[in-house]
Amino acid sequence: MMAVIGTMVFMGAMTLAMAVIWLSVAPQWRRIVRLASGHVEQSFNPLQRLAMAERRIAVRRWASAPASVLPRMRAAA
Repeated sequence: MMAVIGTMVFMGAMTLAMAVIWLSVAPQWRRIVRLASGHVEQSFNPLQRLAMAERRIAVRRWASAPASVLPRMRAAA
């Protein structure tokens, strides 16, 4: 009787573990296969993209500033 209960407990735990592994691997299977075949992913640099966006915003603000403000800004610098 104890052997049956022990077997059921361990089979349940194994089933749960396999389900968790399957649910975490299944959505990424294409990425896993692509990486296993030797393709390299592009690096993700969010800070570099943020810096570039901030520079573009600064240039646009500077370019759209009225001409009367620019001499005062240069004098202040």
